[in-house]
Amino acid sequence: MKASVIGATGFAGAELLRLLEGHPEAEIACITSESSTGEAIASMYPHLAGRIEKNLTSMQAIDEIAAQSDVIFIALPHGHAMKIGKHLRDSNVKIIDLGGDYRFKDHKVFEEWYKVEHLDPEAKAVYGLTELYREQVKDAKLLANPGCYTTCSILALVPLLKAGLIETKNIIVDAKSGTTGAGRSLKLGSLYCSVNENFKAYGVANHRHTPEIEQAYSEFAGEDVVIQFTPHLLPVDRGILATCYANLKKGVTNAQIAEAFEAMYADEYFIRLRGKGACPEIKNVRASNYVDLGWQVDKRTGRIIVMSAIDNLVKGAAGQAVQNMNVMFGCAEYTGLQHMPIYP
Repeated sequence: MKASVIGATGFAGAELLRLLEGHPEAEIACITSESSTGEAIASMYPHLAGRIEKNLTSMQAIDEIAAQSDVIFIALPHGHAMKIGKHLRDSNVKIIDLGGDYRFKDHKVFEEWYKVEHLDPEAKAVYGLTELYREQVKDAKLLANPGCYTTCSILALVPLLKAGLIETKNIIVDAKSGTTGAGRSLKLGSLYCSVNENFKAYGVANHRHTPEIEQAYSEFAGEDVVIQFTPHLLPVDRGILATCYANLKKGVTNAQIAEAFEAMYADEYFIRLRGKGACPEIKNVRASNYVDLGWQVDKRTGRIIVMSAIDNLVKGAAGQAVQNMNVMFGCAEYTGLQHMPIYP
């Protein structure tokens, strides 16, 4: 598979290059950056030296890039992928967008939350949370890679919603992310002095991943679900931990909860069910495509607390994109992603 990366100099783009270089069935075709056109990628990211000796080109030559590619990964902020997707509608290349442009079934939801007009509302994109939509991913030409917070949060509660074990009202998702989730561009809130020895909430009551989580929850619950989602910034490079709270329906047992998770995830390569009482840690999934899930019941309040941990740059972005590529091209789903987490 000849793969090109549009926006290769961001954190997600660089992680894609790392994973694709080690993929036995993939070859990196083109890499782009509008701000660093002509520069060698290894000069920007020395950890790639000796392994990826390519210069960055401009995405203005998108037709030439498409002609050299079987798949194009778009690792750009929202608003860019829909232009590329629309332009390449009649080409044979497959597109995997790591941004938010194609994640919503209703483009008006995108416009409401992202404050940008959708330029490709007729597109037929597949939502690429692989474990839940694998059959659709197989035949996808245009794929929307889920957000990092959303991947962690959706996988945590969907089994319980599908099994009808929790109430659909008053669901709370409290999530924390490493600073790479904010991207590589300079922002005051991401500077070392702002992040180090600090911990803060942001995007309270208006974060853009909220409707994305609600979309999946509603589908599996069979009714509209509105959640309270609060993200926080951790003083670490990588990782997301989502702590999800939901009210259990009367009479639900621990055995039913365990069965619901097993029914959906027992055969999933990348989901590690840690079970009742386990508290996943981001360090145990670092640099891997794994999802660690644990849960506990609070009998006093009648709530279940489900905890999930991922690496935001891998399962939350580049790793999931490669996982989807594997499914789209008929490779074993774990190809190029079998490396274990690094520790410490």
